[in-house]
Amino acid sequence: MKKVTQNLKYLFLFSLIPGIISSCKPGEQEQVDLDMPNVVLLLGDDHGWDETGYNGHPYLQTPVLDEMAATGLRMDRFYSASPVCSPTRGSIITGRHPNRYGTFTPGYSIRPEEISIANLMKDNGYATAHYGKWHLGPVKTGSPTNPSAFGFEEYLSHDNFFEMDPPLSVNGAEPVIFEGESSEILIREARKFMDKAMEENQPFFVVIWYGSPHEPYSGTPEDLALYEDLPEDFGDRTVRLTSNETGAPVERLQRDVLQERFAEITAMDRSIGQLRDYLQEKGQRDNTLLWYFGDNGTPQEGNATVPFRGQKGNVYEGGIRVPAVLEWPAKFNQSMINDTHAVSSDVMPTLLDIIGVDLPERPIDGISLLPMLENRMHQRTEPIAFWNGRPRNGGEGLEDYIDAELQKGTTPLVKLMNGIATRNFRNFHQRDIQEEDFSGPRALLDNQYKLVIHGGTGDDAKRELFDIRSDPAEEKNLIDTQAELAGNMEEELRTWQQSVLKSLTEADYE
Repeated sequence: MKKVTQNLKYLFLFSLIPGIISSCKPGEQEQVDLDMPNVVLLLGDDHGWDETGYNGHPYLQTPVLDEMAATGLRMDRFYSASPVCSPTRGSIITGRHPNRYGTFTPGYSIRPEEISIANLMKDNGYATAHYGKWHLGPVKTGSPTNPSAFGFEEYLSHDNFFEMDPPLSVNGAEPVIFEGESSEILIREARKFMDKAMEENQPFFVVIWYGSPHEPYSGTPEDLALYEDLPEDFGDRTVRLTSNETGAPVERLQRDVLQERFAEITAMDRSIGQLRDYLQEKGQRDNTLLWYFGDNGTPQEGNATVPFRGQKGNVYEGGIRVPAVLEWPAKFNQSMINDTHAVSSDVMPTLLDIIGVDLPERPIDGISLLPMLENRMHQRTEPIAFWNGRPRNGGEGLEDYIDAELQKGTTPLVKLMNGIATRNFRNFHQRDIQEEDFSGPRALLDNQYKLVIHGGTGDDAKRELFDIRSDPAEEKNLIDTQAELAGNMEEELRTWQQSVLKSLTEADYE
């Protein structure tokens, strides 16, 4: 990834100066440095592509995200690197596919040797902090995979997801209950860190990973009231999810579940508005890159309006295509809609390109989206690969990568697992490559076509090819009529998998 030259940056800045409108209060002059903007990354938990007003949802109220989509950059074809949460989070931190370091699925930690975007931002003058769901390992002090170990100077975090009145760990300490609506709590606490960074004249890099709208659901009376009159024929089926009362599975009418889910999304949306208002008041709105997207597609109990095939857990569009909006008024002050394919692994390359820092010397799966921000990128330069893999034999017979005691979580959540309210993590050494390691749901997405493969690597594997531009619902399988194209894409996917498995054997750490 080549560093963008200063001349190009200055030329672009000069072209924008006439149209930039200051967001400062009267009498204030905002300091604008396009090479060192503040950066705030926001991530929704299980927030699917269709669950915003701007994407046409018939009932959801998301006025803040709608405004960001109308005035900033709306990424209409943005993908999570994985159809489940922990791997996507790893892709954001590293710019790499999570299978490279064994973060296959929820419950698998990141590896301590991975190079973090937070460390790189900190090394280049940024104040760094994390708020909310971590889910890449325990957040406790002493964990080699807590936020501090990955470059976050301060953190208020949870091992997994959380609801109202969340128990959160302050910099690794024993969890403390924070009373209130969880999305608003994260923004309130993050503002304190931003205040401190501004006092010390530092740009800030703040990561806010919401616990919403992951199940089990809850909401304030005011937010629930917004959705008390959902139509009788909407969500008229029974779904299975976690009981807030017992922590065990329960079956409920989906319409009632959606009332609570929508309330959580609206509260999250409101908290983003609170953050934007704060940045405006502090004269930081213009030169803050604010980026929101979801970590995977809509889960089964929330699937009522998904226009795509599949849902959370699938490599079909319903599992990996997510809402994404970005604003940075000092860089662009008019609305843009871009339908170039982009993915969560692109975050690190994009931010490093902006601040003029080279990528780490190891395989990176993402690319810089800075050209997209400058409205000169309308096709992706290389395809995106997806792979919902697993450790060999489920990890049986493999050596633990990190001591089991260090992988034990401490922050409780409502949902019980084997009767336990906390979560433990794992990661394994896998020092060789075998044919079975290439199996699992996987896909390759170029600018027009998407190859999807399920199963093993032989003739019994299920192969599908879709023209994703004309058939976003993935209804028409072209595998027979476009056999040569599919074969070439499968070969390219296999080559990429070989690279990923080589990383998994720890070759990148030598």
